[in-house]
Amino acid sequence: MNTIPYKTYLEENEVPECWYNMRADMKKKPAPLLIPATGKPCTAEDLAPVFCEELIRQELDETTPLIKIPKPIRDFYRMFRPSPLIRAYFLEEALGTPAKIYYKFEGNNTSGSHKLNSAVAQAYYAKAQGLKGVTTETGAGQWGTALSMACAFFKLDCHVYMVKCSYEQKPFRREVMRTYGADVTPSPSMTTDVGRLINAEHPGTTGSLGCAISEAVEAAVKTPGYRYVLGSVLNQVLLHQSIIGLEARAAFKKLGVKPDVIIGCAGGGSNLGGLIAPFMGEKLRGEADYRIIAVEPASCPSFTRGVYAYDYCDTGRICPLAKMYTIGADFIPSPSHAGGLRFHGMSSTLSELYDQKLMEAVSVKQTDVFAAAQQFARTEGILPAPESSHAIRATIDEALRCKAEGREETILFGLTGTGYFDMKAYEAFNDGTMSDYEPTEEDLARSFAKLPKI
Repeated sequence: MNTIPYKTYLEENEVPECWYNMRADMKKKPAPLLIPATGKPCTAEDLAPVFCEELIRQELDETTPLIKIPKPIRDFYRMFRPSPLIRAYFLEEALGTPAKIYYKFEGNNTSGSHKLNSAVAQAYYAKAQGLKGVTTETGAGQWGTALSMACAFFKLDCHVYMVKCSYEQKPFRREVMRTYGADVTPSPSMTTDVGRLINAEHPGTTGSLGCAISEAVEAAVKTPGYRYVLGSVLNQVLLHQSIIGLEARAAFKKLGVKPDVIIGCAGGGSNLGGLIAPFMGEKLRGEADYRIIAVEPASCPSFTRGVYAYDYCDTGRICPLAKMYTIGADFIPSPSHAGGLRFHGMSSTLSELYDQKLMEAVSVKQTDVFAAAQQFARTEGILPAPESSHAIRATIDEALRCKAEGREETILFGLTGTGYFDMKAYEAFNDGTMSDYEPTEEDLARSFAKLPKI
């Protein structure tokens, strides 16, 4: 694996040539993935039928701080990177806050989100391994769109299992995937064994990311020349997304500015993990301190109401077990419009950092999120994705806190997607028909009772 010393890289370059691996600087590492049948840690050999070889190496690497980005990936990145770091002057003025608000905008590419950063990397490694195609899941559709685009570029087949409620809510996102050549199936479907089982156990279900993951993994394992790729949760994805934070950090250094508060939405972890990576690295090494806030939907509150335990990453229980903050693999979230945040668990890396109290977490209601999205659109001129709007909600709340306390803090948040395919959600908010949902304690207790006994 090609590596270079990370201190030199972080100090001297603005356009990243390497990804940053947070695990290398963690004194207490995240717990390993486990084989469900044996309870033993997964080896590269165990993961080989599911993932690409190089991605397995990246997944299991806990010692290499920086991993060099291959030239074909960097060449692709030039289409949309570096992404802009923007100061939200108009939002600051509207709030009357002394806080300085910056956002790293990842929506300036055809896929409309940050997901392309990892999609192109995973497609590249699949092609380099000589594979015919890949399978994946997608929630709101940003990841599926990004992977479809990357697979078209590298001439790979792409099969996407899209959470059923999002498949129905976001038909145009589905059609973008098909335009790029992907096959898109609403999940749970009747095309896989696990899909048929889930449909039988939960008739009329709207699906979940856990369901879609199960179907995608089954399809990959049963189809010669295919592997499974994913858009969040695992270390390999956070690694690729670190390019967001590396660019943001370089831009702040050029400006002579240091953020005090860093805020990102959190579903599985790709958005938040990518944004905070180099800043958390400084915090882990004792070089600087930052207040880091994860923002999740109240309808799927892994951090704020979940438990830190080993759980299945998928509803069908065919994937390895991961130790993470989870509300249970059996939990089927409400069909909220922030489809990309409807995963039942959280990245093992971020879960360990949260458990060590190196970051905070808050949950927010859907109507409050869209109120923030509307305010941002009216002041800053960008229509944000529902997922990123969770970070906007928390940013506005923090800016108002600064106003009340008379504190001039610098806030950074990740705006990692646009909302132009989410107009049904905006329509519901504008019409006053949008509802809020929070699981009851009884709902969560039933789900926790089914956690594996590890």
